[in-house]
Amino acid sequence: MLSNTLKHRLTQWPVNLVMGFLLIILLLPTLQLLSGWFDSDPQLWQHFADTLLLDLISNTLLLLLGVTFGTLVLGVGLAWLVVMFEFPGRRWLSWLLLLPFAMPAYVLAFVFLGVFDYSGTVQNTLSQLGWTPIDIREGVWGPALVLSLVFYPYVYILSKTAFANQSITLIETAQSLGCGANCIFWRVSLPLARPAIAAGLSLALMETLADFGTVELFNYATFTTAIYSAWEDFRSLAVAAQLSSLLLLFALLLLGTERLTRGKRRYNQQARLSSPPFTLSRKAQWGMSLLLWGFLALTLGIPLLQLSLWAAQTLSQEWDARYIDWFNSTLILSVLAALITVALALFMNALQSQRHASRWLRFSIEVGKIGYALPGIVLAIGIMGLLATLNNWLNTQWFLGGLFALMLAYLVRFIAVAYGPVQSRFLSIKPNIIEAARNMGASKWRMAWQIYLPLLKPGILSALLLVFMDVSKELPATYLLRPFGWDTLAIRIFELSAEGLYERAAIPSLLLLLIGILGLWLMKRLGVIK
Repeated sequence: MLSNTLKHRLTQWPVNLVMGFLLIILLLPTLQLLSGWFDSDPQLWQHFADTLLLDLISNTLLLLLGVTFGTLVLGVGLAWLVVMFEFPGRRWLSWLLLLPFAMPAYVLAFVFLGVFDYSGTVQNTLSQLGWTPIDIREGVWGPALVLSLVFYPYVYILSKTAFANQSITLIETAQSLGCGANCIFWRVSLPLARPAIAAGLSLALMETLADFGTVELFNYATFTTAIYSAWEDFRSLAVAAQLSSLLLLFALLLLGTERLTRGKRRYNQQARLSSPPFTLSRKAQWGMSLLLWGFLALTLGIPLLQLSLWAAQTLSQEWDARYIDWFNSTLILSVLAALITVALALFMNALQSQRHASRWLRFSIEVGKIGYALPGIVLAIGIMGLLATLNNWLNTQWFLGGLFALMLAYLVRFIAVAYGPVQSRFLSIKPNIIEAARNMGASKWRMAWQIYLPLLKPGILSALLLVFMDVSKELPATYLLRPFGWDTLAIRIFELSAEGLYERAAIPSLLLLLIGILGLWLMKRLGVIK
């Protein structure tokens, strides 16, 4: 007779084998980057070290500091106002303040350059008034401002949820002890929301590290621009991989800091605030409402207006059949990547939700999600090196130049994005429902189709939408790995805006923005965001 432990191990080996294979696929690009240190290019590396490395490190750190300040002030401040105070339009603003998330950073960058650069409307007006023009391209503040305005929703959404789930009893107790709104913010709400804020900030900073389009448009040299230069200008995959592995260290440091800050805290929902606990005078309410509408006009209204004006000016010359191809390429790549990534995220969640899932299995799944910390350009370099090696071994060109490399990049980069929403739905399924179905003799297939699938449907749809939106905006990996003839709207926007043709980039930007806003609207309709 076989013992139960041996029986369990025998039934688990196919699962562990499949998971091990999947883990190898997800980790190979990272391992390829690290192996780049064994294939050095001393002269080119010495050139980078002598002329660029210190500037790259200081520029990247300055940009991270600027975005940290901007996203914290905007994300935490706006979340605090819409949760804790009642004012006209609060419910609408609570959702509309998320919409900058739909704006790709490189789109806002070229709109700001078009409006605020030397030849733009604002600078011309300042010159006519006798004011000294400002140089928006000088220093770090231009790209830091743009990235903060686009990435603050990461901090905003998590801070808003954390503030809304704080106990009203705690706030009332602090008020009874003479603590006002400012005092409660600094001494009660902010410490309680700190893990959520740290999680949102780490996402914003990893997106900042991954950004390529914005810093390139501002001519602000960071690691991503140097990696691209090493590959595009010097054709050195080894130096690009070495620089990428240094950038990977930045990302891992951010992840480690976030885990350290969070510690063993968990985001347990207590009692959602039914209404804002602080009241303002009528005048202050209208003042706050005007302030937030004005902020939204600056971040979303002005860019939309400027893009619409440029699009109207260039529509007759710019629009042709190629736009149908770019739009279709964007949709096909986004839909295909979303389906593959969510299918694997569903598979990984199903394995992890097993009653007897091993520690090795749980560890493998956690490690497999590390790809989200890899900037797109870093991932692309790793995959190019990996597939070039495979091509040499097998004497073929099949692995590079097709959709395979691009789908692999999207899978590794966004598996964590798909995993979260599906996992939250798995955790919400009550065990007694599953036990009842088993006791009634339901087969595995019947349980999958009639119990699991309906209960998981909201999480699966959310994951599909999130991956779809991220892939449609993704630029660096798509730019480097796309097959010939597979240009997307994001590629078209970057190529035109990099040449200063902002007016012609307006139409693809509006199309991409429309995709993002529709995605957010669907997520609100599904109840994914409040």
